[in-house]
Amino acid sequence: MNDKSLREVPTVPIFGIEVCKWGMSDTVKYLTEVITSRTPHQVITANPIMVMTAMKDPNYRTVMEQAELIVPDGTGVVWAANVGGEPVQERVAGFDLLHELMGAGESEHWRIYLLGSTSEVIQETASRLQLQYPGIIIAGYRDGFFGPKEDDIVIKQIRDTNPDILLVARGADTQEPWIFRYKEQLAVPIMMGVGGSFDIISGKTKRAPILFQKLRSEWLYRLLSEPTRFRRMLALPQFVVKVLRDKGNVTKPN
Repeated sequence: MNDKSLREVPTVPIFGIEVCKWGMSDTVKYLTEVITSRTPHQVITANPIMVMTAMKDPNYRTVMEQAELIVPDGTGVVWAANVGGEPVQERVAGFDLLHELMGAGESEHWRIYLLGSTSEVIQETASRLQLQYPGIIIAGYRDGFFGPKEDDIVIKQIRDTNPDILLVARGADTQEPWIFRYKEQLAVPIMMGVGGSFDIISGKTKRAPILFQKLRSEWLYRLLSEPTRFRRMLALPQFVVKVLRDKGNVTKPN
């Protein structure tokens, strides 16, 4: 699917999942070229939980293997690349990438469609992003409460607004497979799952304080804030153990 005019993306395989080596600046430059080329790209912001899920679930692995761009969102992914001897330039956090894209799109008046979360959160997110980045165009938005029977309607609503970027917040286990299933029909240059970013932008929840970010412990802050995430977070120590145990195979190609 990739346009031949686009640059080759340098990647490192993390247990077979090809993760981009670029830092934030090069990633944003590349995605700017993607929008110019109008080449549909599914962008996945990968963390250790997603990598572990891909190793256990063949369907989820297919989603990740066929994504046009995977950035190292989780610090664990950055660490694993270092352990495997093929470091990435830096962590490219999905929340920060979202904002960098909004800033880059102001001068070009990029059209943005927001999909997911609750009606209140999505409306507030749209309003705040428009205020923060007056040059972008919020082409449309709708909440994430719809089932498979409504997918065709949602896809048409998105396509009718002709967005440059589609941001989807429906939970990591849902948003990536949904984008993958419909990316050909959606045909949006950048389609990216953003998890809980709308909750933070709207003010519903807070991002981890700078100290947690600097200590690379945002996961710990989220766990302390949302103890119900405990079961999901069990994948983190499992990932660490696997990386240390299979040190020589972390960055081996499939």
